[in-house]
Amino acid sequence: MKSQAILITYEREDIVKEALALCESAGYHVFKIIKQKFLNKAKFGIGEGKVEEINELIKSTRPDVIIFDEYLKPSQNYNLASKLKTNIMDRESLILEIFDRNATSSESKLQVKMAQLRYEMSHAKEKVRLAKMGEQPGFMGIGKFEVDVYFNDIKNRMTAIKSKLVKAGKQRALHRQSRDRMGFKTISLAGYTSAGKTTLFNALTGEKQEENVKLFTTLSTTTRKIKLTKIEVLISDTVGFISRLPAYMIEAFKSTLEELIYTDVVILVIDISDPIFELKKKFRSCIGTLEELGVDQDKIIFVLNKSDLVLADEIMEKIDYLGLKENKKLIPISAVTKQNISQLKDLLLIFLESKPIVTEKLKPPQSEFKINYED
Repeated sequence: MKSQAILITYEREDIVKEALALCESAGYHVFKIIKQKFLNKAKFGIGEGKVEEINELIKSTRPDVIIFDEYLKPSQNYNLASKLKTNIMDRESLILEIFDRNATSSESKLQVKMAQLRYEMSHAKEKVRLAKMGEQPGFMGIGKFEVDVYFNDIKNRMTAIKSKLVKAGKQRALHRQSRDRMGFKTISLAGYTSAGKTTLFNALTGEKQEENVKLFTTLSTTTRKIKLTKIEVLISDTVGFISRLPAYMIEAFKSTLEELIYTDVVILVIDISDPIFELKKKFRSCIGTLEELGVDQDKIIFVLNKSDLVLADEIMEKIDYLGLKENKKLIPISAVTKQNISQLKDLLLIFLESKPIVTEKLKPPQSEFKINYED
């Protein structure tokens, strides 16, 4: 049985939708949504009047957890937990819980543990101060630890994990060198979480990797060999991006995400069926993350997935809205129905062979691609 949760989030529907998806991925059933314009007020994140309302609601509904769709300072978390006498989980800890549930490989488990420790470190000083106030002895697991012992314990664990991740990174570097020596070109899939990267990976490779509507189901890189008419290449699936993801979480997964820096082509998978405002938010988040990682923008191919769910005119409107109208490295596809998968392979071959991009090859979808968008 799923844990019962009250969700406190923003008023915008795209944010509510994503917050609900995060809760679902973490295994929580949200039975009540409280929408607020602001979640950054000093004491509780929300107004004291709203806290009183929630306190009354808790008495009748008895939720297992209150999920706060923003990053809370330890003092705010403490204030809410003390007032509401209920477990409080902010966006940061919610994402970490999803990571923890979905980590399967030894490296991804190390990466998640590193992220958890960095989260703990960022909150450590305030946690110790709050614990020493004596209002709730042992609050948030501090117990009788002195601040230097507590800090040193976290640092020592981080150092041990970091050395293991460095070793894994060196192993990845050796694998890349081996691929280079063998003459393999490489392709990496990137995109917002749940954009359909794994479905596209399966369509291109014939694999049957788990496809899931839940967020962050892919936390480790899977690589397979495929044939593009004349040449064999290696293609990899990677962890999905998300908005408002702290830098330290990206840093923790850097040994996985750095494949995007060294790969020959990055396929940026975009869910073109998203509402236009949500689409732009996700697109900006992806481009921002790729820039932060240091990925060369010239090697990105933009793949508009789920195009079978959208009319041709709407696709062209969204392409213009994203500022991609003049981009020659763009193609609408459907990973589910396999529409334009062969054309995508042709485009990848052109790109990898460093030939000039042929404009006629990439005419608007209603011409050369002959997609039936109304199927």
